[in-house]
Amino acid sequence: MNKFLIIANSDKNETIELASKISDRLLSKNAGCKIINGYVEKQMVEEGTECIIVLGGDGTLLMAARNLVDLNIPFIGINCGNLGFLSEATPEMIDETLEKLLENHYTLEKRMMLTGRIIRNGKILSENVALNDIVINRGGLLRVIDFDIYVNGMKLNQYKADGMIVSTPTGSTAYSMSAGGPIVKPSANLILLTPICPHTLNTRSIILDADDIVELEVLNKRRVENDERFAYFDGDMAIKLISGDRISISKSKISTGIIKLSSRSFIEILKRKMSDNEDR
Repeated sequence: MNKFLIIANSDKNETIELASKISDRLLSKNAGCKIINGYVEKQMVEEGTECIIVLGGDGTLLMAARNLVDLNIPFIGINCGNLGFLSEATPEMIDETLEKLLENHYTLEKRMMLTGRIIRNGKILSENVALNDIVINRGGLLRVIDFDIYVNGMKLNQYKADGMIVSTPTGSTAYSMSAGGPIVKPSANLILLTPICPHTLNTRSIILDADDIVELEVLNKRRVENDERFAYFDGDMAIKLISGDRISISKSKISTGIIKLSSRSFIEILKRKMSDNEDR
């Protein structure tokens, strides 16, 4: 690799300083480098960029991956946040990390993404992708959401819950895990359904095939006015829903490339992350 883009979380001073340090190292090796602090769009990425280095936490990488997904450029995360399940390295590993990237000593792991379509009155109102998850959640007053779930056109169940998380294997260590969902190896191909605080006793996470199509229909059985419900893509982009809306979710045709520098297994990484979290 010889041309890099560095995306730094502009809310953290240490990432901006680290971006400058990395840029200096790359330039000293005659490699091309551009720094963007904060939000990034496709037109900001220079032609020929071979690698995107993301400085921050998982949230910074998720936003960049979604915004730049069509460019087919791999990402590597440098963890300046907390758990950092998507991050491959830490600031202390910068020299080693850059050396491996420059010498092409890495493997590329393709991560499944989800495509979500908000359908209102039979027409697509909005469409976007997510690397972690698409979440249907309530807003405002503490009321449960009523919704039906269909899989491949067949009704699966009717739910009363605070919301529903539809996640990828990558997203299994994010919100889905916090809601009691299973942890899944990120290279797997499947879709997870995890209810948020379900108001029934027999509701559990469900694991579906990656090729299944999930549809959620928002109901208004309580006839409550101004009952706010939203669809969130990777916890960021929010779309307000109304009764009768359908959210169709399926495996995306595009994926995100995550650079791996070590041969550590997912279990080893998971063990370290869980141990680090216990120490805090």
